[in-house]
Amino acid sequence: MTHLPSIPIVLDPAGADRHAENVLLRSHGAAVPVDVLGVQAWSVTDPDVLKKLLNSPDVSKDARAHWPRFAEVVRTWPLALWVAVENMFTAYGAHHRRLRRMISPAFTARRVAGLSEVIDALVTTLLDDLDALPADESVDLRERFAHPLPIAVIGHLMGIPGRQQTAFRKVVDGVFDTTLTTEQANANTAALYTVLDRLIADKRREPGDDMTSLLIATRDEDGSTLSDAELRDTLLLVVSAGYQTTVDTIDQGIVLLATHRDQLAHIRAGRATWTDAVEETLRLEPAVAHLPLRYAVNDITLPDGQVIAKGEAILASYAAANRHPRWHGESADAFDVTRLSKEHLAFGHGVHYCLGAPLARMEGAAALRGLFGRFPDLELVVPAEELEPVGSLISNGHKALHVRLRSARSSGSSSDVPSVRSS
Repeated sequence: MTHLPSIPIVLDPAGADRHAENVLLRSHGAAVPVDVLGVQAWSVTDPDVLKKLLNSPDVSKDARAHWPRFAEVVRTWPLALWVAVENMFTAYGAHHRRLRRMISPAFTARRVAGLSEVIDALVTTLLDDLDALPADESVDLRERFAHPLPIAVIGHLMGIPGRQQTAFRKVVDGVFDTTLTTEQANANTAALYTVLDRLIADKRREPGDDMTSLLIATRDEDGSTLSDAELRDTLLLVVSAGYQTTVDTIDQGIVLLATHRDQLAHIRAGRATWTDAVEETLRLEPAVAHLPLRYAVNDITLPDGQVIAKGEAILASYAAANRHPRWHGESADAFDVTRLSKEHLAFGHGVHYCLGAPLARMEGAAALRGLFGRFPDLELVVPAEELEPVGSLISNGHKALHVRLRSARSSGSSSDVPSVRSS
């Protein structure tokens, strides 16, 4: 049996040294007890074990039904919203199947593909604004590019007016900030529901061709609609999962390509695609490092003999699993867009696999393709290791991403770069 620490490993709420923390977690075997802002859970880092648990009926996401500590914890835990929402994220069994059945039509391949031109137009507009800046001026690409693209896309998808998108961005950022106190988190949740209720009221009054209106009108096989709580929390799930995670994916992709010029050369030479760059970014630096929480419906014996007891919480540690050397070998920590297998868990696995994955991939590829096509020689202002991470044990991005832009026109190297429409 694997040797476990005498007390749970306390996860850093600020995520200041995530990679070292993940090495420590993996050193204790497939799973290890951790402290998540005062709540104990099993951090699972072995990819094979994690995939099995994510797809097992013995593991639930319904805290009300399968976590004995729910009523106690939800009153004081800063991450209460992550376990208390009523949507697909916290549903189990038949309830989850019902919600996924009702919501899936909003994410059809045709609907997502129809956003391609919208995304390309938004990328072009943002790049035009950046191109108007002096080539050697420092610019925060997280603020000026990685943030505005996903919020505009999700705003278009959900029918959020441009004047309301800033309010959505602020409160969704707060959902992922694990440095907030309980009082601050509760205040953010109240503000979040205020803007969601406003959006729902507007769409009930004036429906449009958008996801919010579609979800309001959707009916299950028996004619039932989403309850008010399910509707509100489903919209919360869509805007948070569809916005913040994509911001971090674009952010990390920029950093990795700007600091690995050899990998950028592979793409320019046709040895790899922008899609490869996105997948390798998702593997190496997934937008969600740890995802709270799941719960053991029954006692679960792991391959190494450890037992996760019925009712205990489980933390899916995607970032640690993605870099597991048994999965990706000795080069697991290397950024390699030509890697034959870029398999990862950035979008989850099994019945809770992210419905928005195709959209996130499309945005990431369009953003990186457009940015490095327009500014092929952009460089970070400070070394990558000096970039400050966002204050979160969940999100995996940076507080700011300052670069200097070297435009294709001034560098004379644009002929090496594939067009914005290439794969």
